[in-house]
Amino acid sequence: MRMTTPDHTLDALGLLCPLPVLKARKRLSGLTSGQILEMIADDPAAIIDVPHFCAESGHTLLEQSENNGVLTFTIRCK
Repeated sequence: MRMTTPDHTLDALGLLCPLPVLKARKRLSGLTSGQILEMIADDPAAIIDVPHFCAESGHTLLEQSENNGVLTFTIRCK
């Protein structure tokens, strides 16, 4: 059950590390503070990379889930 409605969605399916994080960084740089980005990815490394990226960059990881190998991350722009 989704708690937050995203302002933008980023499809990173099929991309391998470090591309999901690089694409998220680029997309977040174009958002205003407080906007929500939902990213879907299937790279197993993203489960570690995305939370680390958010912690290092100051963005807030609101939600993280996995369904049949598809990871969904909900990120609030700093």
